[in-house]
Amino acid sequence: MRIVSGRLRGLRLADVGTGDKAAHLRPTSDRVRESMFNLIQNSHGFAFESARVLDLFAGTGALGLESLSRGAARVTFVDDGATARALLRENVEKSRAMGATDIWRRDATNLGENRGDAYDLIFLDPPYGQRLGEAALTSALAGNWLAPGALVVWEEDTTPLPPPGLTQIDQRRYSDTLVTLLRAA
Repeated sequence: MRIVSGRLRGLRLADVGTGDKAAHLRPTSDRVRESMFNLIQNSHGFAFESARVLDLFAGTGALGLESLSRGAARVTFVDDGATARALLRENVEKSRAMGATDIWRRDATNLGENRGDAYDLIFLDPPYGQRLGEAALTSALAGNWLAPGALVVWEEDTTPLPPPGLTQIDQRRYSDTLVTLLRAA
């Protein structure tokens, strides 16, 4: 797994390995990640420069770190798994991005009220087939985590059910991954 574009292009990220099966880590492949980011930037005109990014169910942090590599100002990683947070810390250190990131041990389906600035781009890569994405987005909307017009990039294996307040603007299948793009009102 590596960063595919931007200032960190080619940086190898920590290997998930075969360790903790209960961690449910399923990193997005380099090819799918590159396709997703091309879709976000080229097809939907998202400008990463100065963007605030929220990476829910962050896992290894590859999506958020790819955003930093492309110019995002700040990334907040949210994951409640110990294995994921250890990999996140390792990858943030490898990318020398400590000053531009936050790693929160928090349940993505119960974010609470946002006490800071809202986010322009939200990545959502929940464990497949558990409908956790719907719960996480409902929580994010209720807690004012999404800026007006924010872009949500949601990875699932089946068609997700977006909560009210989000409009689907695109959907693409990459092998067993279905990527759905939503726009906040």
